[in-house]
Amino acid sequence: MSRPPQPGDLIADRYELEELVGTGGMSTVFRAYDRQLERRVAIKILHEHYADDPEYLERFRREARAVAKLSHPNIVTVIDRGDDDGRQYIVFEHVEGENLKELVVRSGRLPVRAALELALDVANGLAFAHDHGLVHRDVKPQNVLLSREGEVKVTDFGIARSLHVEHGVTQTGTVLGTGEYLAPEQASGKQVSAATDVYSLGVVLWELLAGDVPFVGENFVAVALRHVNEPPPSLRERRPDVTPRLEAAVDRALAKDPGRRFPSMAAFAKELRACLAEAEGGVAPPPEDDLALTLVTPPAHAPPPARRRSRPPARSRRRPLVYALLALAFAGAAFAAVVLLGDVGDHGKSGGGGSPGAAVHLQGVGDAYSNPGHPDSHADTAGQATDGSTATYWLTQTYGDQTFGGLLTGLGLVLDAGSAVKLAHLTVTTPTPGFTAEIQAGDSPTGSFSADSSSQTVTGTTTTFTLDGQSAQYYVVWITQLPPQLYAQISEVTARS
Repeated sequence: MSRPPQPGDLIADRYELEELVGTGGMSTVFRAYDRQLERRVAIKILHEHYADDPEYLERFRREARAVAKLSHPNIVTVIDRGDDDGRQYIVFEHVEGENLKELVVRSGRLPVRAALELALDVANGLAFAHDHGLVHRDVKPQNVLLSREGEVKVTDFGIARSLHVEHGVTQTGTVLGTGEYLAPEQASGKQVSAATDVYSLGVVLWELLAGDVPFVGENFVAVALRHVNEPPPSLRERRPDVTPRLEAAVDRALAKDPGRRFPSMAAFAKELRACLAEAEGGVAPPPEDDLALTLVTPPAHAPPPARRRSRPPARSRRRPLVYALLALAFAGAAFAAVVLLGDVGDHGKSGGGGSPGAAVHLQGVGDAYSNPGHPDSHADTAGQATDGSTATYWLTQTYGDQTFGGLLTGLGLVLDAGSAVKLAHLTVTTPTPGFTAEIQAGDSPTGSFSADSSSQTVTGTTTTFTLDGQSAQYYVVWITQLPPQLYAQISEVTARS
């Protein structure tokens, strides 16, 4: 197997890879430069171990065909697709900005109007896709791009499926999607529909308003079960300035039974527009269907709404708030960069809760296995987990289930501290969260190793392990359960004594 694509590679003698943007279960996305048209593009490259799998290959090609049909201002545009010496790729327009998840992490919960504006743009894009026979099936903030000009674009139709076929590449019984935004029917392996995207967008809107997702858990399965069995927490308890009508709209989108949600994404968008008009102080149209039954009646002597001046069309009216919000977000990022640079002289500390001890340089030197006779084929990538760049990574093979199975019960990344040292904290950065690991320590790169931390699930891109304080030269990030995509990557490991 050849090495994974890296910045500097040239794809199809045309697209020069510049920076790793993200990695998912099926593919890796880079920012690239199109030498022919002299412009920046985004290029998605299918993981090589899937290139020979007819199912995954067809799913990847289907994404290109599906999105190529969709010409809408709130959906990314497909530019090209091809095969470069076995590397399957799709080229998209490049959106300069950030994704919606990054905005929420940076800003916390958003103003009600801004949240509604963003959700409405997403709903408009998805409604267009539904009208053209496609359900997205993986609606989440990470798949919503925000340009510096305030444009909102839905991306990553990698697991999209036609609404008009009964038998496709992925059949009923297969769970696809992202746990925190998974509709109950998806979590149960049942048939998906446009209502599936309505539910996921309801979760996204809940997060925009509350600052966090409604359901969290230790792993994918735990979160999925909560979506199936538990009602969402009260939105107005988390966010009192949310109106009863908006809370009712979100609750309806999050109904467990698809039949009790909005009848279409267009209907959900219509109600979001009404909630936006209400948030802007205008007169919103009365709710339709049974939504009216869930609303709280306002006081009998409430003052009449103020007269509204004539306004420009909705899109031009809504843009300034998004512009301002994005400007604040980017300003916050610049400020954070200054703070981080200013802290480099003090052991590189940031506000992320690091330990007060000195930094200890680690060098990735190889792999470790519970069964030495079952080696992984990526030991040569170990050094990429300690090279100071999150664009490179150590990775595992893809295994048949999350707990490996057979004789192999775990595997790990071996790290050399140079000499015996007691570590207090070890921080793992990964583009594939969801795996369970512990830190082990030993005096030889080939073992034996013993546990030096408790086991925990890596739930975010950066996770810090607190160590028990063994003195050792070699440490192992020991993985006992893989993430949902059945392989793991570690882009950077740092430590402090």
